[in-house]
Amino acid sequence: MLYKRSVNTGAGVARYVSCWQPSPVPPRAAWLAQVVVERAGPGTRPLANALLRAAARLAGSAVPLGLEAVPEVLLHPSVIERFAVSAPGLPGSARRTLRTSPRFLARAVVPALAPADAALPRERAQAPSSPAELAGYLALADAQPALARRRRAAGLVCLGAGAGLAGAGLRGVRGTDVTCRPAG
Repeated sequence: MLYKRSVNTGAGVARYVSCWQPSPVPPRAAWLAQVVVERAGPGTRPLANALLRAAARLAGSAVPLGLEAVPEVLLHPSVIERFAVSAPGLPGSARRTLRTSPRFLARAVVPALAPADAALPRERAQAPSSPAELAGYLALADAQPALARRRRAAGLVCLGAGAGLAGAGLRGVRGTDVTCRPAG
């Protein structure tokens, strides 16, 4: 516990930022990421790590394009948007996530450039499961070894297919949250 407290103090985070060594980005981009994140002054090591990785990736894509390696240029809203929109091989959700950290850095380091919000396109919802797929999921639920597991698995299938819950929405559901009502 003492170690975690010392790492997350201001001095521990600053030491982490100054010693950070990324491998996939050029040294100039890594240096620029360190400078920007030091100016932002993140409070915890995980936040510093996330900001360092995002800033290094942004700098690694901007510096080879001939952009000046200074925070005012690197964190300009147009550079951040171009980086987020043109990230090769990434789905839209990953691009939106990739844009968040540089925008945070821009607000902290160069507040005069406060990036304006610009929407990135959303993906279409997945097609609903076919009756054959649902029957397969319910058959898997019925194959569970214990009655309680069979009921829980069948409940998850029904909540996912009927109520549209997924991921974090399913984690918080309890049996008392589900009620039976007549259709219609």
